[in-house]
Amino acid sequence: MNRLIVKAFYWPVLMALMLAAACSTPKTSSIHDLLETCKSDDGPADALCGTLEVFEDREAATGRKIPLKIIVLPALGNDPKSDPLFFLAGGPGGGAADMAAGVKPVFARMQSDRDIVLVDQRGTGESNPLKCELGEDSLEDLSKAGEMPLEKFQACLDGYDADAKLYTTSIAMDDLDDVRQFLGYGAINIYGGSYGTRAALVYLRRHGEHVRAVVLDGVAPPNMRLPLYIPRDGQRALDLLISDCEADAACRERFPTFGRNVQSLFARLDAKPSVVRLVHPRTGEAAEVTVKRELVAGVIMSALYSPLLSSLLPNLLERANEGDFQGLVALASVNEGAADMISQGMYYSVVCAEDAPRVTPEEIEKESAGTFLGGRSSEMRLQPCEFWPKGDVAKEYYEPVVSDAPVLILSGKLDPVTPPVWGEQVLEHLPNARHIVVPGAGHGALGQGCVSRLIREFVDQADAQSLDAACVEKIHRPPFFVNNVGPRNGENIEPQDTEN
Repeated sequence: MNRLIVKAFYWPVLMALMLAAACSTPKTSSIHDLLETCKSDDGPADALCGTLEVFEDREAATGRKIPLKIIVLPALGNDPKSDPLFFLAGGPGGGAADMAAGVKPVFARMQSDRDIVLVDQRGTGESNPLKCELGEDSLEDLSKAGEMPLEKFQACLDGYDADAKLYTTSIAMDDLDDVRQFLGYGAINIYGGSYGTRAALVYLRRHGEHVRAVVLDGVAPPNMRLPLYIPRDGQRALDLLISDCEADAACRERFPTFGRNVQSLFARLDAKPSVVRLVHPRTGEAAEVTVKRELVAGVIMSALYSPLLSSLLPNLLERANEGDFQGLVALASVNEGAADMISQGMYYSVVCAEDAPRVTPEEIEKESAGTFLGGRSSEMRLQPCEFWPKGDVAKEYYEPVVSDAPVLILSGKLDPVTPPVWGEQVLEHLPNARHIVVPGAGHGALGQGCVSRLIREFVDQADAQSLDAACVEKIHRPPFFVNNVGPRNGENIEPQDTEN
């Protein structure tokens, strides 16, 4: 299995998770009565933890129940606002409550007067997770790039105490509204990132009367058809990287043939994979590795999620073109184990029901033509859908979400999976929405420069049009690494204009 491509697909979840480490006094006595102070293994020490049981089969309202894990980061002020912020995680398969420690510092100022609510969506985190561990990364795994362990997925499916058909987005968003009612909230604000934007849009359609404002960060709407457009959108991001290198004096001087280097590397690997001896950067394991196109493509795609990591690519791909793949292997290890932090079964319960039935081999061939990932990456990701149970999805699920609610849409210009075109599509049907494209952001603008402040101001005002968003123009792609040490003349590689 191409674990590198899988890890790349889940990278936004990790980026949110790694942003940092929750709360204080409870909002009201009722919330404190419903939840209790988190134990050290459950969440941040001063957060509130609890569960709400829902029927797995909501329509039948009988049978197995799922305990949904809830973490509330209570507002710190003496006069908190009544409308909390619900944080919806990416994936599909990321558990929001799992991210509480990282979410807290990003929304620290918002928490001064609002509760932050995180709920592990059914099938994720500790809400009856549909996990499927893919095992430790090793050099042997690198040689298996492009292979999918279907037997392992079948075994995981057979071992679940769950009906995998009942873990779709619509059902989960009805769960979320139960949590809202359970906690006693009226109107709520929502932040969704990556797949979380799909969940947010579905909640907005189904329970819009309870929505005060929505932030969509890296839009993946219900009609996106994962993973059909990933090769196309990934190629766009790589083309931007190449053109930005050509426009940068230091990068152009050091790598004058960067674009051609990439093409020649893939042409050589297509003709004959390279067999090289590599050392695992973490374990020190040394072994011969068969370097195939899928391996290099997976590393590139993974790096493109992060502008900082992608600044390494011109140097590392030049070395690879000369037969030295050690740097690429080191880059691959940056998000090592990412796939196992996602509930893989929940991912397939969503994708196999909502996306795969609307993807044809002809469309894969068309959308992947001329891309560095190629159609094989999409075909591989969809293989488990051949046997995975598929839940019912209504035809109107794919219709545009229409709402008058205030919506702030954020897109990273450099995003390889949810580029601005998806934000523009959603914007057409949301009359009180505004779309802000962040020039130097990849997948997920949260935490970049002034974006956290803009989100806070938007939620306070529930008005995207009045935001002064000129500050995002100061957020640029980090300088390229021109050698193994870093950018020329010690240029700063940190994101510009960072503020909360």
